[in-house]
Amino acid sequence: MTGQDLAFTPAWRQAELVASRKVSPVELVKVYLDRIARIDPTIHAYITVVADQALETARQAESQVMRGDALGALHGVPISLKDIESTRGIRTTMGSLVFKDTVPDRDSVVAERVRAAGAIIVGKTNTPEIAIHLETVTDNLLVGPCRNPWDLTRTTGGSSGGAAAALATGLCALAVGSDGGGSIRIPASFCGVFGFKPSQGSVPRAGGLGRPDPNQFAQSGPMANGVRDAAVLFRALAGPDARDPQPYLREALPDVLADLDRPLGGLRIGWSADLGYGAVDPGVERVCVDAAGAFEQLGCRVEEAGISLRPDLSDHFWNVFGANAYLQYGHLLEGQRDLLGASARTALERGKAIPGHQYARSLRAVNELRLYMDGIMDRYDLLLTPTTSITAFDPANRPTQIGGRPVHSITGFYPYTFPMNMTGQPAATIPCGFADGLPVGLHIVGRFRDDALVLRAAAAFERARPWQARRPEIANIG
Repeated sequence: MTGQDLAFTPAWRQAELVASRKVSPVELVKVYLDRIARIDPTIHAYITVVADQALETARQAESQVMRGDALGALHGVPISLKDIESTRGIRTTMGSLVFKDTVPDRDSVVAERVRAAGAIIVGKTNTPEIAIHLETVTDNLLVGPCRNPWDLTRTTGGSSGGAAAALATGLCALAVGSDGGGSIRIPASFCGVFGFKPSQGSVPRAGGLGRPDPNQFAQSGPMANGVRDAAVLFRALAGPDARDPQPYLREALPDVLADLDRPLGGLRIGWSADLGYGAVDPGVERVCVDAAGAFEQLGCRVEEAGISLRPDLSDHFWNVFGANAYLQYGHLLEGQRDLLGASARTALERGKAIPGHQYARSLRAVNELRLYMDGIMDRYDLLLTPTTSITAFDPANRPTQIGGRPVHSITGFYPYTFPMNMTGQPAATIPCGFADGLPVGLHIVGRFRDDALVLRAAAAFERARPWQARRPEIANIG
Protein backbone atom coordinates (compact mmCIF):
# COMPACT_ATOMS: atom_id res chain seq x y z
CA MET A 1 0.00 0.00 0.00
CA THR A 2 1.48 3.35 -1.07
CA GLY A 3 1.57 6.44 1.11
CA GLN A 4 -1.22 7.94 -0.98
CA ASP A 5 -3.31 4.79 -0.53
CA LEU A 6 -2.83 4.99 3.23
CA ALA A 7 -3.58 8.71 3.31
CA PHE A 8 -7.01 8.16 1.76
CA THR A 9 -7.81 4.90 3.56
CA PRO A 10 -10.94 5.50 5.67
CA ALA A 11 -10.17 6.42 9.26
CA TRP A 12 -12.30 3.58 10.65
CA ARG A 13 -10.27 1.16 8.50
CA GLN A 14 -7.00 2.74 9.64
CA ALA A 15 -8.05 2.07 13.24
CA GLU A 16 -8.72 -1.58 12.35
CA LEU A 17 -5.33 -1.90 10.64
CA VAL A 18 -3.61 -0.42 13.68
CA ALA A 19 -5.45 -2.68 16.12
CA SER A 20 -4.59 -5.77 14.05
CA ARG A 21 -0.91 -4.66 13.89
CA LYS A 22 -0.97 -4.44 10.08
CA VAL A 23 -0.14 -0.72 10.11
CA SER A 24 1.80 1.20 12.72
CA PRO A 25 0.53 4.52 14.10
CA VAL A 26 4.06 5.82 13.48
CA GLU A 27 3.81 4.86 9.82
CA LEU A 28 0.46 6.63 9.50
CA VAL A 29 1.70 9.82 11.13
CA LYS A 30 4.79 9.87 8.91
CA VAL A 31 2.60 9.52 5.81
CA TYR A 32 0.60 12.60 6.72
CA LEU A 33 3.57 14.65 7.90
CA ASP A 34 5.31 13.95 4.58
CA ARG A 35 2.23 15.05 2.63
CA ILE A 36 1.86 18.17 4.77
CA ALA A 37 5.48 19.10 4.09
CA ARG A 38 4.98 18.75 0.34
CA ILE A 39 1.46 20.13 -0.17
CA ASP A 40 0.66 22.54 2.62
CA PRO A 41 3.12 25.30 1.62
CA THR A 42 0.82 25.74 -1.40
CA ILE A 43 -2.62 25.59 0.22
CA HIS A 44 -2.00 26.75 3.84
CA ALA A 45 -4.41 24.28 5.43
CA TYR A 46 -2.51 24.33 8.74
CA ILE A 47 -1.56 27.08 11.13
CA THR A 48 0.47 24.78 13.39
CA VAL A 49 1.91 21.31 12.71
CA VAL A 50 3.21 19.34 15.70
CA ALA A 51 5.44 16.75 14.04
CA ASP A 52 7.54 15.82 17.07
CA GLN A 53 4.58 15.57 19.44
CA ALA A 54 2.56 13.57 16.92
CA LEU A 55 5.39 11.08 16.39
CA GLU A 56 5.92 10.68 20.13
CA THR A 57 2.18 10.11 20.65
CA ALA A 58 2.26 7.60 17.78
CA ARG A 59 5.09 5.67 19.42
CA GLN A 60 3.11 5.54 22.65
CA ALA A 61 0.04 4.38 20.70
CA GLU A 62 2.10 1.63 19.07
CA SER A 63 3.33 0.47 22.48
CA GLN A 64 -0.28 0.23 23.68
CA VAL A 65 -1.15 -1.96 20.71
CA MET A 66 1.83 -4.24 21.31
CA ARG A 67 0.92 -4.58 25.00
CA GLY A 68 -2.62 -5.56 24.14
CA ASP A 69 -4.16 -2.56 25.92
CA ALA A 70 -7.78 -1.59 25.40
CA LEU A 71 -7.93 0.77 22.42
CA GLY A 72 -10.21 3.67 21.57
CA ALA A 73 -12.34 3.77 18.45
CA LEU A 74 -9.79 5.98 16.65
CA HIS A 75 -6.61 4.60 18.17
CA GLY A 76 -3.59 5.66 16.13
CA VAL A 77 -5.58 7.66 13.57
CA PRO A 78 -4.05 11.06 12.64
CA ILE A 79 -6.51 13.93 13.05
CA SER A 80 -6.51 17.71 12.72
CA LEU A 81 -8.35 20.17 14.96
CA LYS A 82 -9.56 23.56 13.86
CA ASP A 83 -7.39 26.13 15.59
CA ILE A 84 -10.16 27.38 17.84
CA GLU A 85 -10.04 24.27 20.03
CA SER A 86 -7.85 24.73 23.08
CA THR A 87 -5.16 22.03 23.07
CA ARG A 88 -2.95 21.23 26.03
CA GLY A 89 0.70 21.62 25.07
CA ILE A 90 -0.12 22.62 21.48
CA ARG A 91 -0.22 26.22 20.28
CA THR A 92 -3.77 27.55 19.95
CA THR A 93 -3.93 30.80 17.98
CA MET A 94 -7.60 31.29 17.08
CA GLY A 95 -6.12 32.58 13.81
CA SER A 96 -5.19 35.78 15.65
CA LEU A 97 -2.02 37.67 16.44
CA VAL A 98 -3.51 38.11 19.92
CA PHE A 99 -3.00 34.41 20.63
CA LYS A 100 -0.09 33.62 18.30
CA ASP A 101 2.14 32.39 21.15
CA THR A 102 -0.55 30.85 23.36
CA VAL A 103 0.08 27.27 24.48
CA PRO A 104 -2.80 26.25 26.77
CA ASP A 105 -2.37 24.05 29.80
CA ARG A 106 -5.76 22.39 29.26
CA ASP A 107 -7.83 20.88 26.49
CA SER A 108 -11.27 21.90 25.33
CA VAL A 109 -13.86 19.15 25.81
CA VAL A 110 -13.53 18.38 22.10
CA ALA A 111 -9.74 17.96 22.26
CA GLU A 112 -10.08 15.94 25.44
CA ARG A 113 -12.50 13.53 23.74
CA VAL A 114 -10.40 13.26 20.59
CA ARG A 115 -7.44 12.16 22.69
CA ALA A 116 -9.60 9.76 24.72
CA ALA A 117 -10.64 8.06 21.47
CA GLY A 118 -6.97 7.41 20.72
CA ALA A 119 -6.64 9.77 17.75
CA ILE A 120 -3.31 11.52 17.22
CA ILE A 121 -3.37 15.28 16.72
CA VAL A 122 -1.01 16.23 13.89
CA GLY A 123 -1.85 19.92 13.82
CA LYS A 124 -4.27 22.81 14.04
CA THR A 125 -6.02 23.89 10.86
CA ASN A 126 -6.44 27.33 9.36
CA THR A 127 -9.33 29.53 10.43
CA PRO A 128 -10.23 33.19 10.10
CA GLU A 129 -9.50 35.22 13.20
CA ILE A 130 -11.68 34.05 16.14
CA ALA A 131 -13.49 31.93 13.50
CA ILE A 132 -15.30 34.99 12.10
CA HIS A 133 -14.76 36.55 8.71
CA LEU A 134 -17.46 38.80 7.35
CA GLU A 135 -16.67 37.64 3.83
CA THR A 136 -16.87 33.95 4.83
CA VAL A 137 -13.36 33.05 3.75
CA THR A 138 -10.50 31.41 5.63
CA ASP A 139 -7.85 34.10 5.92
CA ASN A 140 -5.89 35.72 8.75
CA LEU A 141 -2.78 37.74 9.55
CA LEU A 142 -0.85 34.68 10.77
CA VAL A 143 -0.56 32.44 7.70
CA GLY A 144 -2.75 34.14 5.13
CA PRO A 145 -5.54 32.65 3.02
CA CYS A 146 -6.26 28.96 2.73
CA ARG A 147 -6.39 28.01 -0.96
CA ASN A 148 -9.02 25.75 -2.48
CA PRO A 149 -7.19 22.61 -3.70
CA TRP A 150 -9.49 22.32 -6.75
CA ASP A 151 -8.50 25.80 -7.95
CA LEU A 152 -5.89 27.77 -6.06
CA THR A 153 -7.48 31.06 -7.11
CA ARG A 154 -10.71 30.14 -5.27
CA THR A 155 -11.59 30.25 -1.59
CA THR A 156 -12.30 27.30 0.64
CA GLY A 157 -15.05 29.33 2.28
CA GLY A 158 -15.04 29.60 6.03
CA SER A 159 -14.51 29.24 8.74
CA SER A 160 -13.36 25.59 8.78
CA GLY A 161 -11.55 26.06 5.48
CA GLY A 162 -8.26 24.61 6.64
CA ALA A 163 -9.93 21.39 7.77
CA ALA A 164 -11.73 20.96 4.45
CA ALA A 165 -8.61 21.62 2.38
CA ALA A 166 -6.54 19.24 4.52
CA LEU A 167 -9.04 16.42 4.02
CA ALA A 168 -9.40 16.99 0.29
CA THR A 169 -5.63 16.72 -0.17
CA GLY A 170 -5.00 13.85 2.25
CA LEU A 171 -3.22 15.87 4.95
CA CYS A 172 -5.15 14.15 7.79
CA ALA A 173 -7.45 11.18 8.12
CA LEU A 174 -10.16 13.08 10.01
CA ALA A 175 -10.83 16.65 11.03
CA VAL A 176 -12.80 18.54 13.63
CA GLY A 177 -14.43 21.78 12.48
CA SER A 178 -17.00 24.10 13.97
CA ASP A 179 -20.16 25.56 12.50
CA GLY A 180 -21.88 28.75 13.66
CA GLY A 181 -23.66 29.61 10.41
CA GLY A 182 -22.33 27.08 7.91
CA SER A 183 -18.65 27.01 8.83
CA ILE A 184 -18.35 23.23 8.48
CA ARG A 185 -20.75 22.78 5.59
CA ILE A 186 -19.64 25.66 3.34
CA PRO A 187 -15.94 24.66 3.19
CA ALA A 188 -16.82 20.97 2.95
CA SER A 189 -19.06 21.73 -0.03
CA PHE A 190 -16.47 23.98 -1.70
CA CYS A 191 -13.68 21.42 -1.21
CA GLY A 192 -15.62 18.25 -2.00
CA VAL A 193 -15.61 16.49 1.39
CA PHE A 194 -18.25 15.43 3.91
CA GLY A 195 -19.19 17.76 6.76
CA PHE A 196 -21.69 17.35 9.57
CA LYS A 197 -23.15 19.99 11.87
CA PRO A 198 -24.73 18.07 14.76
CA SER A 199 -27.89 19.05 16.60
CA GLN A 200 -27.22 22.07 18.78
CA GLY A 201 -25.73 21.07 22.11
CA SER A 202 -24.77 17.53 21.06
CA VAL A 203 -21.06 18.31 21.32
CA PRO A 204 -20.12 20.40 24.38
CA ARG A 205 -18.37 23.70 23.67
CA ALA A 206 -16.41 24.20 26.88
CA GLY A 207 -12.78 25.03 27.45
CA GLY A 208 -12.00 27.61 24.76
CA LEU A 209 -9.87 30.75 25.00
CA GLY A 210 -12.81 33.18 24.87
CA ARG A 211 -15.24 34.01 27.63
CA PRO A 212 -18.21 31.63 27.90
CA ASP A 213 -21.16 32.71 25.77
CA PRO A 214 -24.75 31.44 25.37
CA ASN A 215 -23.61 29.23 22.45
CA GLN A 216 -26.98 29.44 20.73
CA PHE A 217 -25.84 28.65 17.19
CA ALA A 218 -22.30 27.21 17.09
CA GLN A 219 -21.41 23.55 17.22
CA SER A 220 -18.20 21.57 16.78
CA GLY A 221 -18.49 18.59 14.49
CA PRO A 222 -16.76 16.06 12.24
CA MET A 223 -15.42 16.53 8.73
CA ALA A 224 -14.24 13.53 6.75
CA ASN A 225 -13.67 11.79 3.44
CA GLY A 226 -16.49 9.38 4.22
CA VAL A 227 -19.72 9.25 6.19
CA ARG A 228 -18.74 6.33 8.42
CA ASP A 229 -15.59 8.17 9.47
CA ALA A 230 -17.69 11.18 10.46
CA ALA A 231 -20.13 8.98 12.38
CA VAL A 232 -17.30 7.34 14.36
CA LEU A 233 -15.84 10.74 15.22
CA PHE A 234 -19.23 12.18 16.12
CA ARG A 235 -19.85 9.29 18.50
CA ALA A 236 -16.53 10.06 20.19
CA LEU A 237 -17.31 13.80 20.48
CA ALA A 238 -20.97 13.79 21.47
CA GLY A 239 -22.56 13.56 24.89
CA PRO A 240 -23.31 15.76 27.88
CA ASP A 241 -20.68 17.54 29.96
CA ALA A 242 -21.27 19.58 33.09
CA ARG A 243 -18.81 22.23 31.92
CA ASP A 244 -20.88 23.17 28.88
CA PRO A 245 -21.96 26.84 29.22
CA GLN A 246 -25.42 26.00 27.93
CA PRO A 247 -26.09 22.29 28.46
CA TYR A 248 -28.84 21.44 25.98
CA LEU A 249 -28.02 17.78 26.39
CA ARG A 250 -28.38 15.91 29.65
CA GLU A 251 -28.57 12.35 28.40
CA ALA A 252 -26.51 10.13 26.14
CA LEU A 253 -27.35 10.20 22.46
CA PRO A 254 -28.45 7.10 20.50
CA ASP A 255 -25.61 5.21 18.83
CA VAL A 256 -25.37 6.74 15.35
CA LEU A 257 -23.47 3.70 14.06
CA ALA A 258 -26.13 1.15 15.02
CA ASP A 259 -28.38 1.77 11.99
CA LEU A 260 -25.93 3.52 9.68
CA ASP A 261 -26.30 0.90 6.93
CA ARG A 262 -30.04 0.34 7.24
CA PRO A 263 -32.03 1.05 4.03
CA LEU A 264 -33.99 4.27 3.72
CA GLY A 265 -37.14 2.90 2.07
CA GLY A 266 -40.37 4.71 2.98
CA LEU A 267 -38.89 8.01 4.15
CA ARG A 268 -40.69 11.24 3.29
CA ILE A 269 -38.23 13.81 1.97
CA GLY A 270 -38.83 17.46 1.13
CA TRP A 271 -36.78 19.24 -1.53
CA SER A 272 -36.27 22.99 -1.85
CA ALA A 273 -33.99 24.73 -4.31
CA ASP A 274 -34.16 28.10 -2.56
CA LEU A 275 -36.09 27.81 0.76
CA GLY A 276 -38.46 30.34 -0.76
CA TYR A 277 -36.11 33.29 -0.41
CA GLY A 278 -32.61 32.49 -1.67
CA ALA A 279 -30.94 32.66 -5.08
CA VAL A 280 -29.20 29.67 -6.66
CA ASP A 281 -26.90 29.22 -9.63
CA PRO A 282 -28.64 27.15 -12.33
CA GLY A 283 -25.68 24.77 -12.65
CA VAL A 284 -25.64 24.07 -8.92
CA GLU A 285 -29.40 23.59 -8.91
CA ARG A 286 -29.24 21.05 -11.75
CA VAL A 287 -26.62 18.97 -9.95
CA CYS A 288 -28.60 19.00 -6.69
CA VAL A 289 -31.94 18.20 -8.34
CA ASP A 290 -30.31 15.15 -9.90
CA ALA A 291 -28.80 14.19 -6.52
CA ALA A 292 -32.17 14.52 -4.79
CA GLY A 293 -33.57 12.12 -7.36
CA ALA A 294 -31.18 9.45 -6.10
CA PHE A 295 -33.27 9.22 -2.92
CA GLU A 296 -36.28 8.15 -4.96
CA GLN A 297 -34.18 5.28 -6.31
CA LEU A 298 -33.40 4.41 -2.68
CA GLY A 299 -37.12 3.97 -1.98
CA CYS A 300 -37.96 7.41 -0.57
CA ARG A 301 -40.76 9.74 -1.55
CA VAL A 302 -39.28 13.10 -2.58
CA GLU A 303 -41.47 16.14 -3.20
CA GLU A 304 -41.27 19.91 -3.36
CA ALA A 305 -41.42 21.10 0.26
CA GLY A 306 -43.05 24.49 -0.36
CA ILE A 307 -40.86 26.30 2.17
CA SER A 308 -40.90 30.09 2.34
CA LEU A 309 -38.47 31.64 4.82
CA ARG A 310 -38.61 35.34 5.66
CA PRO A 311 -36.12 37.49 3.69
CA ASP A 312 -34.82 39.37 6.76
CA LEU A 313 -33.62 36.14 8.39
CA SER A 314 -29.95 36.93 7.87
CA ASP A 315 -30.30 40.22 9.77
CA HIS A 316 -31.73 38.40 12.78
CA PHE A 317 -29.03 35.75 12.53
CA TRP A 318 -26.26 38.36 12.62
CA ASN A 319 -27.85 40.26 15.50
CA VAL A 320 -27.73 37.18 17.72
CA PHE A 321 -24.46 35.81 16.37
CA GLY A 322 -22.73 39.20 16.53
CA ALA A 323 -23.88 40.03 20.06
CA ASN A 324 -22.75 36.63 21.28
CA ALA A 325 -19.37 37.04 19.56
CA TYR A 326 -18.92 40.35 21.36
CA LEU A 327 -19.79 38.71 24.67
CA GLN A 328 -17.12 36.08 24.02
CA TYR A 329 -14.32 38.18 22.54
CA GLY A 330 -15.32 41.84 22.94
CA HIS A 331 -12.72 42.37 25.66
CA LEU A 332 -10.07 42.15 22.94
CA LEU A 333 -11.26 45.51 21.60
CA GLU A 334 -10.17 47.15 24.82
CA GLY A 335 -6.66 45.86 25.44
CA GLN A 336 -5.50 44.30 22.17
CA ARG A 337 -7.38 46.17 19.47
CA ASP A 338 -4.27 46.89 17.41
CA LEU A 339 -3.54 43.17 17.07
CA LEU A 340 -6.96 42.39 15.61
CA GLY A 341 -7.49 42.17 11.89
CA ALA A 342 -10.05 44.41 10.19
CA SER A 343 -12.77 41.77 9.80
CA ALA A 344 -12.65 40.55 13.40
CA ARG A 345 -12.54 44.10 14.70
CA THR A 346 -15.53 45.13 12.58
CA ALA A 347 -17.53 42.05 13.59
CA LEU A 348 -16.94 42.72 17.30
CA GLU A 349 -17.76 46.41 16.98
CA ARG A 350 -21.01 45.54 15.21
CA GLY A 351 -21.85 43.08 17.94
CA LYS A 352 -21.21 45.70 20.60
CA ALA A 353 -23.52 48.18 18.86
CA ILE A 354 -26.60 45.91 18.79
CA PRO A 355 -29.21 47.39 21.18
CA GLY A 356 -31.09 45.17 23.59
CA HIS A 357 -34.49 45.62 21.95
CA GLN A 358 -33.04 44.55 18.57
CA TYR A 359 -31.44 41.49 20.14
CA ALA A 360 -34.76 40.59 21.77
CA ARG A 361 -36.62 41.04 18.49
CA SER A 362 -34.15 38.75 16.77
CA LEU A 363 -34.51 36.10 19.49
CA ARG A 364 -38.23 36.16 18.79
CA ALA A 365 -37.52 35.67 15.08
CA VAL A 366 -35.35 32.68 15.97
CA ASN A 367 -38.19 31.13 17.96
CA GLU A 368 -40.65 31.80 15.13
CA LEU A 369 -38.28 30.10 12.69
CA ARG A 370 -38.00 27.08 14.96
CA LEU A 371 -41.77 26.74 15.18
CA TYR A 372 -42.09 27.11 11.41
CA MET A 373 -39.43 24.47 10.72
CA ASP A 374 -40.99 22.15 13.30
CA GLY A 375 -44.12 22.30 11.19
CA ILE A 376 -42.16 21.49 8.04
CA MET A 377 -40.45 18.56 9.73
CA ASP A 378 -43.81 17.21 10.88
CA ARG A 379 -44.39 16.50 7.18
CA TYR A 380 -40.93 15.23 6.30
CA ASP A 381 -38.29 12.96 7.78
CA LEU A 382 -35.55 14.88 5.96
CA LEU A 383 -35.12 18.07 3.96
CA LEU A 384 -32.79 18.42 0.96
CA THR A 385 -31.35 21.65 -0.49
CA PRO A 386 -28.12 22.71 -2.15
CA THR A 387 -25.46 23.41 0.48
CA THR A 388 -24.40 26.65 -1.15
CA SER A 389 -25.89 28.67 -4.00
CA ILE A 390 -22.64 28.69 -5.96
CA THR A 391 -19.38 26.80 -6.19
CA ALA A 392 -16.15 28.18 -4.71
CA PHE A 393 -15.49 31.77 -5.80
CA ASP A 394 -12.49 34.02 -6.23
CA PRO A 395 -12.36 36.04 -2.97
CA ALA A 396 -11.34 39.11 -4.96
CA ASN A 397 -14.56 38.83 -6.95
CA ARG A 398 -17.32 38.05 -4.47
CA PRO A 399 -20.77 37.26 -5.90
CA THR A 400 -23.19 40.18 -5.83
CA GLN A 401 -25.68 38.41 -8.10
CA ILE A 402 -26.58 34.73 -8.27
CA GLY A 403 -28.90 33.30 -10.89
CA GLY A 404 -29.57 36.83 -12.13
CA ARG A 405 -30.71 38.05 -8.70
CA PRO A 406 -28.93 40.48 -6.36
CA VAL A 407 -27.88 38.80 -3.11
CA HIS A 408 -27.00 39.78 0.45
CA SER A 409 -23.36 40.89 0.61
CA ILE A 410 -22.51 38.42 3.39
CA THR A 411 -24.99 35.53 3.44
CA GLY A 412 -26.22 35.58 -0.16
CA PHE A 413 -24.37 32.47 -1.25
CA TYR A 414 -25.31 30.35 1.78
CA PRO A 415 -29.03 30.95 2.43
CA TYR A 416 -29.44 27.26 3.32
CA THR A 417 -26.92 26.81 6.12
CA PHE A 418 -27.33 29.55 8.75
CA PRO A 419 -31.10 28.97 9.27
CA MET A 420 -30.26 25.47 10.53
CA ASN A 421 -27.93 26.99 13.12
CA MET A 422 -30.82 29.15 14.27
CA THR A 423 -33.13 26.12 14.59
CA GLY A 424 -30.43 23.81 15.96
CA GLN A 425 -31.28 21.04 13.49
CA PRO A 426 -28.63 18.54 12.39
CA ALA A 427 -27.40 19.11 8.85
CA ALA A 428 -24.78 17.52 6.62
CA THR A 429 -23.23 18.29 3.27
CA ILE A 430 -22.15 15.50 0.96
CA PRO A 431 -20.41 15.83 -2.41
CA CYS A 432 -22.93 15.21 -5.19
CA GLY A 433 -21.25 16.35 -8.39
CA PHE A 434 -19.46 19.21 -10.10
CA ALA A 435 -20.40 22.48 -11.79
CA ASP A 436 -17.78 24.15 -13.97
CA GLY A 437 -15.18 21.73 -12.61
CA LEU A 438 -15.77 22.58 -8.95
CA PRO A 439 -17.46 20.47 -6.26
CA VAL A 440 -21.15 20.84 -5.40
CA GLY A 441 -22.60 19.75 -2.06
CA LEU A 442 -26.06 18.38 -1.27
CA HIS A 443 -27.46 19.60 2.07
CA ILE A 444 -29.28 16.97 4.16
CA VAL A 445 -31.26 18.35 7.12
CA GLY A 446 -33.02 16.34 9.82
CA ARG A 447 -35.30 16.88 12.78
CA PHE A 448 -33.73 18.24 15.95
CA ARG A 449 -31.85 15.42 17.70
CA ASP A 450 -32.30 13.01 14.78
CA ASP A 451 -28.59 13.10 13.93
CA ALA A 452 -28.61 9.35 13.30
CA LEU A 453 -31.06 9.62 10.40
CA VAL A 454 -29.09 12.43 8.73
CA LEU A 455 -25.95 10.30 8.85
CA ARG A 456 -27.85 7.20 7.67
CA ALA A 457 -29.26 9.11 4.70
CA ALA A 458 -25.81 10.47 3.83
CA ALA A 459 -24.34 6.96 4.05
CA ALA A 460 -27.03 5.59 1.73
CA PHE A 461 -26.40 8.36 -0.79
CA GLU A 462 -22.66 7.72 -0.58
CA ARG A 463 -23.18 4.02 -1.36
CA ALA A 464 -25.44 4.88 -4.28
CA ARG A 465 -23.15 7.59 -5.63
CA PRO A 466 -19.61 7.13 -4.32
CA TRP A 467 -17.55 10.28 -4.71
CA GLN A 468 -14.14 9.67 -3.12
CA ALA A 469 -12.33 8.51 -6.27
CA ARG A 470 -12.20 12.01 -7.76
CA ARG A 471 -9.60 14.18 -6.04
CA PRO A 472 -7.94 17.52 -6.76
CA GLU A 473 -4.78 17.14 -8.85
CA ILE A 474 -2.60 18.59 -6.09
CA ALA A 475 -3.52 15.60 -3.90
CA ASN A 476 -1.96 13.11 -6.34
CA ILE A 477 1.63 13.23 -5.20
CA GLY A 478 2.16 9.44 -5.01
